[in-house]
Amino acid sequence: MALLSASFAPADRRRGVRRVAEAAILASALLLVRGAGLAGQTVQAPEYQVKAMFLFNFAQFVDWPAAAFADSATPLVIGVLGDDPFEGFLDQTIRREQVRGRGFQVQRYHNVGEIKTCHILFISRATGARLDEVLANLRNRPILTVSDDAGFAERGGMIRFVTDQHRIRLQINLGAAQAASLTVSSKLLRVADIVTPRGR
Repeated sequence: MALLSASFAPADRRRGVRRVAEAAILASALLLVRGAGLAGQTVQAPEYQVKAMFLFNFAQFVDWPAAAFADSATPLVIGVLGDDPFEGFLDQTIRREQVRGRGFQVQRYHNVGEIKTCHILFISRATGARLDEVLANLRNRPILTVSDDAGFAERGGMIRFVTDQHRIRLQINLGAAQAASLTVSSKLLRVADIVTPRGR
């Protein structure tokens, strides 16, 4: 996969990261995002800033069933289950944004029982040994499950971030997404590795 990089001044950093992340999903996995510091030095965008941009962009490449939203004004909810590694980047990313006329909300959950309305759920690595239980509780619900935990897609999660030397690749368990009545765009599938769950 090709290296994608961009340089942008501090004032344009958020807009620049968004453009790079969008290009990454359409063209290849996002490998490296760079920004120019005040002294002209090159700095790498924090890993979870990039991952926050991916979560935002997934909303443009996944379709949810109508029943996933109470009405046309219901916001698209991005949730974080467990420890929040985003340090505010996720809130900054979705602020004042819309997709298909819907705004966004960020919700944080301590346990899976708290999850009512949620459309994209990032599951923290700290979930660890409870991951199978969490995924079993979410199975077939129209929630796009995402994590960077090892083996996530093989264990029934839908999208896993794989970080390799400043490169972020995507693994997608298409069967899990389809079982939850989610439609993943072919544009997203083309830049991802499709994973078959264990035991199949």
